[in-house]
Amino acid sequence: MERARILILTASIGAGHTRAAEAIRAALSAHPAAAGMQIDVVDFMTREVSMIHYLMKRIYLTMLRFVPDLYDVFFRIAGQKTSGSAVRGAFAQVMVRTMGRLVRRYAPDLIVATHPFPEGAAALWRARHSGSFQLAALLTDYALHAIWLVRPVDTYFVATEAMAAQMTALGFSRSAVYATGIPIVSPACRMDREEARAHAGLDAVLPTLLLMGGGLGLGAIERTLDALEQVHQRLAILVVAGRNEPLAAYARRTAAHSHHEIRVWAYTDEVAVLMRAADLLITKPGALTISEAFAAGLPLLLHDPIPGPETENAVYATRRGAAMWLHPGEGMAAAVEEILTHRLPAMRAAARACAREDAAAQTAQILIEMLTRKRGNTDGTEKAL
Repeated sequence: MERARILILTASIGAGHTRAAEAIRAALSAHPAAAGMQIDVVDFMTREVSMIHYLMKRIYLTMLRFVPDLYDVFFRIAGQKTSGSAVRGAFAQVMVRTMGRLVRRYAPDLIVATHPFPEGAAALWRARHSGSFQLAALLTDYALHAIWLVRPVDTYFVATEAMAAQMTALGFSRSAVYATGIPIVSPACRMDREEARAHAGLDAVLPTLLLMGGGLGLGAIERTLDALEQVHQRLAILVVAGRNEPLAAYARRTAAHSHHEIRVWAYTDEVAVLMRAADLLITKPGALTISEAFAAGLPLLLHDPIPGPETENAVYATRRGAAMWLHPGEGMAAAVEEILTHRLPAMRAAARACAREDAAAQTAQILIEMLTRKRGNTDGTEKAL
């Protein structure tokens, strides 16, 4: 029997979609039934895939940097039932030819989309060409958004039971919606806090803050560093600058005269270790970062969400008690002192209660079962892959 082919389509518009795709690939590759299976991850927004898609991404990132409120308007319009369908349909029309090229190249039995752009384009291409592949969508935020809701999708993976209930209320079959949590790559780090701190070379006594802004080092971390100088208690501050070289240089200059112990990393694969070493993560509320913090039992101080999905992520983590949301005009130093002095144990417990470390493995299992059922239906018998 010809080996099964899975095509995972992501979009490098924010690192979370790509990290979720990699988590699914890793979980599928580790599954015993996936031996010999072809599993490919393709970034739908790269220059190599489509110059048009790439230019759309560049415009989007420029918009977020200079006009974040404009994206807020787009998010709210696209989030409405009628206009959400129109926005999704417009993007799908632009992208469907590229999807056709990918389908012909990879001949997938199953497409898994971690972003609504490839999801919509795959659904449209399959409807037009009677494609035989199955289609799954993996939502990468803690709130439901209409741009994801494409009826021809076979299976949805969502972060919470509340999101699954919302989809059922909207008329989606409950049997097609799985509340698995947001997949994260299973951390290689199994260290406890003391081991992680020793590995990172940290003072065993100092309260430790971790500052992150994704792979691009976004989120005004420079401003956060300045504000933390107002905290009188000496801290260890870990700065992950990602690919933001000016931020790394600024953090190192700050470290030279700060009364805190400041250590700086560029792009690193040791985030899981740093999360276990820290007492508090200060970051923008990207869903994958939040999910990784939950897995580490790490409380969050959230600030400057991109209007739209990041705002909803901040609402979710705050309501669950795992985060404090710092609104404009509120003092960073006072919030840090409040958390370290009064809230840390309760926030740690809340973060652990939110953790879904098995999300990727559960999702992979369901995807394998989808392929098995399809082949069983085609051949008249259930067959192992």
